[in-house]
Amino acid sequence: MKDTLKTMFKLISSGFLLLFMACGGNGDPTTFFEIQLEGNKKKIQNGEVIGVAINNKKNIDINSISYSLDNTILPLSDGKITLASETLGNKLLKANINYEDGASIEVSKKIQLLAGSSPDIYTYEILNTYPHDPSAYTQGLEFFQDTLYESTGKKGASTVRKIDFRTGKILQKIDLDDSVFGEGITLLNNQLYQLTWQSGLGYVYNPNTLEKIKNFSYGESREGWGLCNDGKQIYKSDGTERIWHLDPESLQEVGYIETVTNKSIFNKANELEYVDGKIYANVYQKESMMIINATSGAIEGVVNFGGLKSQVTRGPQWDEINSVLNGVAYHKERGTFFVTGKNWDKLFEVSIRKK
Repeated sequence: MKDTLKTMFKLISSGFLLLFMACGGNGDPTTFFEIQLEGNKKKIQNGEVIGVAINNKKNIDINSISYSLDNTILPLSDGKITLASETLGNKLLKANINYEDGASIEVSKKIQLLAGSSPDIYTYEILNTYPHDPSAYTQGLEFFQDTLYESTGKKGASTVRKIDFRTGKILQKIDLDDSVFGEGITLLNNQLYQLTWQSGLGYVYNPNTLEKIKNFSYGESREGWGLCNDGKQIYKSDGTERIWHLDPESLQEVGYIETVTNKSIFNKANELEYVDGKIYANVYQKESMMIINATSGAIEGVVNFGGLKSQVTRGPQWDEINSVLNGVAYHKERGTFFVTGKNWDKLFEVSIRKK
């Protein structure tokens, strides 16, 4: 009888504890446990080994703990875990804690997973210089075979055009509605895609005729900046640290990477071009370009284009603040990059190399 009462009391007590802990306020179990990282670090380089512990605020009996990042269990060895993931940026480190009589809870900690090394510095060599329309407020460049496609911005001046890059001659052009601000372009599966800046709309064209096929709406991203593609999916920058993956059929956002260095998350990717697993991205309002790992988001290189702007003739539409480097296209057959800027009168064919 005494043993029976003792067992019943234990069951009632355990049930009361679990009920109490689930009732919110001081009983919320997520407030009883906290993940602590060695040195209270929140910025961790990818692959870094770091000490980890659980701050057990109520001294509750813990049976087991497992840590995970991006749904991957992180082995615990001598109180340390290795924080590593295929993608970088803002992350949630999670701990699944089993305690008391079979109860469990998941707690998390916000961290920034950064690149494992600093970006390499690149420079450039000008191979050729070609004429470029100085009235073009360039937002996107893209080669298809030997023809250069260009999108331009500003309300009332936004266009899509096909250009003979050698002469600068406009072969074909359409004007966008005066209410929209044209942005980046890319060409995939015989369709030309274009973004607008803050209208929440993108357009799909027939690249041969520049006839509009359809519109598409953005998802979680609020703005349109740059586009590129890897032959299978489209990448879209939006003025934040995120570069979105777009399904080329539905044009829905199906994921993203975040651009990071070894020190911080970076949010200035503008016009984009994809080459051999890397995204080349103009840095907004800077005379430089990032080389981004298209899988992880790590900024692996920075191209310093300082001095290029000084070779441009400043015409009547020149804007000292906004007439900056913007526009990058890769010519596959020539193996070279073409760059220009907003209201620049020159298009530069360059090679890029480590400094």
